[in-house]
Amino acid sequence: MLGMKPKQVQRKGEGTIIHYAVHECALGQVIIAATERGICAIEFGDKADELIASLRERFSHATLMLAEDQMQAYAEQILQSISQPDSLAALPLDLQGTMFQQRVWQALRTIPPGQTLSYTALAEKIGQPNAARAVASACAANQIALAIPCHRIVRSDGSLSGYRWGVARKAALLKLEKEL
Repeated sequence: MLGMKPKQVQRKGEGTIIHYAVHECALGQVIIAATERGICAIEFGDKADELIASLRERFSHATLMLAEDQMQAYAEQILQSISQPDSLAALPLDLQGTMFQQRVWQALRTIPPGQTLSYTALAEKIGQPNAARAVASACAANQIALAIPCHRIVRSDGSLSGYRWGVARKAALLKLEKEL
């Protein structure tokens, strides 16, 4: 997995061209954004303009280009993965996060559709059993929904906890995955 250079992240994407497209899906609106290295954002929301504004804020020094045609192949895979979670192929990702966050995100990608882990279990899986809170923070920092399936993390009692894009979306994704 490649990632945007740390200086580019600090400089909010300076010198980077990011192509994006917004699509309607079963969970509302989804924005998909990619650099030349891969997908840097898959985010859900209720309004396209809010998703675009959030992307512009996060990458305020990047060149953002609406590119529906160029993003079509990614969009088809991502939209299909909402109803068929096991169909998401290995997409190229342009991750921006600390080494710890990237370890958590890599571990999340190993959880099969239809299964969940607790924050504590994920912390144990990455060899840091006392880092459940840090794991939760890494999940909250994830900006690439579905491809990094942080929706598969639940509380130790199995109940749903926060999700960057809303607990209702998390519940819907888990329900779809359990129906496989």
